[in-house]
Amino acid sequence: MLRQLTAHEVRDLLATAAGDDAPQLLDVREPWEVAVAAIDPGRATALHIPMQEIPARQSEIDPERTVVCVCHHGMRSLHVAHYLARQGYDDVVNLHGGIDAWSQQVDPGVPRY
Repeated sequence: MLRQLTAHEVRDLLATAAGDDAPQLLDVREPWEVAVAAIDPGRATALHIPMQEIPARQSEIDPERTVVCVCHHGMRSLHVAHYLARQGYDDVVNLHGGIDAWSQQVDPGVPRY
């Protein structure tokens, strides 16, 4: 199932992460973007797989855990979220508004670009 969550909802999801059931924060931006700004995943697992590499590296993403897809404004991550849902991932979340929304609504210490 694919869900769109706000930055506050994703923050709450990551804050409750624990153990083997902790969500995976999948950042699909380019390496230079991640170098500029990144979300602290807390106890969740952080993965960085650029969008175009998802099909080749899909095996790195655990289908048994929640996958939270993130990009700059939420469009690339939405495409990846739809792709993963079609591939059989049961719990896929897209951060609506991307890391830009995260920076504005949750953590102003994360640079905007």
